[in-house]
Amino acid sequence: METLGITQFKAHALQVLDRVAKTREEVVITKRGKPIACITPFQTKSSKPVPGTLADTLIFEKDIVTPLGGDIWESAQ
Repeated sequence: METLGITQFKAHALQVLDRVAKTREEVVITKRGKPIACITPFQTKSSKPVPGTLADTLIFEKDIVTPLGGDIWESAQ
């Protein structure tokens, strides 16, 4: 992530914006060494979520009421 002073940004704003669009990398604008803004590349929102993208991320246990047992809760020694 690049950091740029506000004076430099004012002088080269169009070039900075073109670089952000081309490289897709953020630029932090600072004023007296403190960050005041972050320029990020524009991203369009996906119109609809894709069904099934979380299908393999969950683990289903057969019995959710019975405790898992003491051996699983033992700390590593």
